[in-house]
Amino acid sequence: MSTSAHSPAGPASSAADAAPSGGSVTDRLVEANTRYADKFSDPGMDARPVLRVAVVACMDARLDLHGALGLELGDCHTIRNAGGVVTDDVIRSLTISQRALGTRSVILIHHTNCGLESLTEDFRQELEREVGQRPVWAVEAYSDADQDVRQSMQRVRTSPFLLHTDDIRGFVFDVTTGLLREIQPAS
Repeated sequence: MSTSAHSPAGPASSAADAAPSGGSVTDRLVEANTRYADKFSDPGMDARPVLRVAVVACMDARLDLHGALGLELGDCHTIRNAGGVVTDDVIRSLTISQRALGTRSVILIHHTNCGLESLTEDFRQELEREVGQRPVWAVEAYSDADQDVRQSMQRVRTSPFLLHTDDIRGFVFDVTTGLLREIQPAS
């Protein structure tokens, strides 16, 4: 997806193509922030999401969660990582979201054609060979998005740290149609 703030990425593009003359991509983003701040006015809200929902999703750049879900600034907490997998750090964020900031519902979103479907735990071994240290984290690669959504729902439902586990729903977002497909939890 390309917007006015971004140059289309493709095989022929480089960091220099996406950055202002003589600057980096980060320089371009900081410049965009300056323009944003010039028009910004404090919306007067706090960190508690209006809809009392936390969305856990993949970090994939093709997912415009606010657009896809009809969300506005302040509606939800958004927690993103590679694959949208429920890891210990996601449980940490959900626990804070629920216990300190009032969320009650959790939506989990994986997507079609995820990069994690092409990785394996061998990725960790490759990193160890390259840098001389094995990561302590798991890759959490998967070959079946539906099953991984079910596993993530189960991790949320069984966490002893979460107060609200009755409204947990999981979906797979189709990156070619923009539609969500709901996944039923394991029975």
